[in-house]
Amino acid sequence: MPDAGVADLAESIAAGERRALARGISLVEDEGPGFEELLDALHGRLGAARRIGITGPPGAGKSTLTAALVRHHVEEGLTVGVIAVDPTSPFTGGALLGDRIRMQELTRDPEVFVRSMATRGELGGLAAASADVAAVLDAAGKDAVLLETVGAGQDEIEVASLAETTVVVLTPASGDDVQAMKAGVMEVADILVVNKADLPGAEILAAQLQALVSMAARGRLEVPVLRTVAPKGEGVAELADAIEEHHRRLEASGERDRQRLERARRQVLAQARHQLLARALRAAERDGRLEGLIRAVAARELDPHAAAQQLIDGGA
Repeated sequence: MPDAGVADLAESIAAGERRALARGISLVEDEGPGFEELLDALHGRLGAARRIGITGPPGAGKSTLTAALVRHHVEEGLTVGVIAVDPTSPFTGGALLGDRIRMQELTRDPEVFVRSMATRGELGGLAAASADVAAVLDAAGKDAVLLETVGAGQDEIEVASLAETTVVVLTPASGDDVQAMKAGVMEVADILVVNKADLPGAEILAAQLQALVSMAARGRLEVPVLRTVAPKGEGVAELADAIEEHHRRLEASGERDRQRLERARRQVLAQARHQLLARALRAAERDGRLEGLIRAVAARELDPHAAAQQLIDGGA
């Protein structure tokens, strides 16, 4: 049972109060006091928002395309939440959070809420707290939640575990056609987009992707190949229509229910791993074992696997 303060915050978030939404997101992202109670209080309100993943290699124009898609949704009368994940510096632990600058104009719209997050060293292109932040935005009544990943390569496929529809964005003349053929990318794409389609090579890349889609025996819904020029808004309406069509097909086939079950499975296991690791690290830091194990590995007195096992055993 959440305390009165958390319960009031949950109610304010559900009512769509912007300041409460910002507070709630900060609370769950930082795992502050009461964050679990807040998520529990909001959980019954989930399920209305369409979760859309935007992923692809660096330089594909994902942020510009995301912003164009958000504007289109708002023009259609929808409310939108955006989670833009930026990489964390391995040296300072900070992040540039460049999407906050690129999407600044969107933040002035009361129907849009943009949150930039740092990966904090997490693989998969998504911050560990992204699922929880998406849940808060969903509970706040957003019609759509867009998750834009950092663009760090094939680890981007983790977005598919959070999104109902995953859009993979590629560009011509940059080797993206080769990247798309590698393991993982084609497996997660529900929609393929050739962005910067006004550049030379766009037609060739689109044809290659179409051939790839035709040959791929994935046992999943057919993957459309679209072309966009995000700064001009070209192809954005068609992309929105394709996302809507994918949603309808998920509903009609029963695939959305299967996705929801698989997403819940992934989230439970991810949280279990996160909490077990945090518990083991806290215990090892308190009694000094962590530093001792690190020094033993550096001195070649212990191999990393054995050290990790001791860390887990001691924190169990």
